[in-house]
Amino acid sequence: MRRHITAAAALIILGTGCYHVTVVTGAPAGQGMIDKQWQNSFVLGLVPPPEIDAKAACARGVSKVETERSFLNGLVAAITWNIYTPMHARVTCASGPVSH
Repeated sequence: MRRHITAAAALIILGTGCYHVTVVTGAPAGQGMIDKQWQNSFVLGLVPPPEIDAKAACARGVSKVETERSFLNGLVAAITWNIYTPMHARVTCASGPVSH
């Protein structure tokens, strides 16, 4: 029985690993940034977090979008058995249009 509990704990810890996704638009980076440490998502992201409205903060568009699950986000997900799976999102505003 103890082996099963240890194996289950190891799977939970490994299943809540960190990840980092970056999308670069090609526009030059500006000074503005939107940084949301705790974007609320549920059931391993099947219920996604609300959209970030970048239009209000980034008048010239978006240069880069990064999403990740930090260690603390993963720890909270593990504690809740992946029912609540928060993530960290960062949007970097552009200083101008995409140059070709």
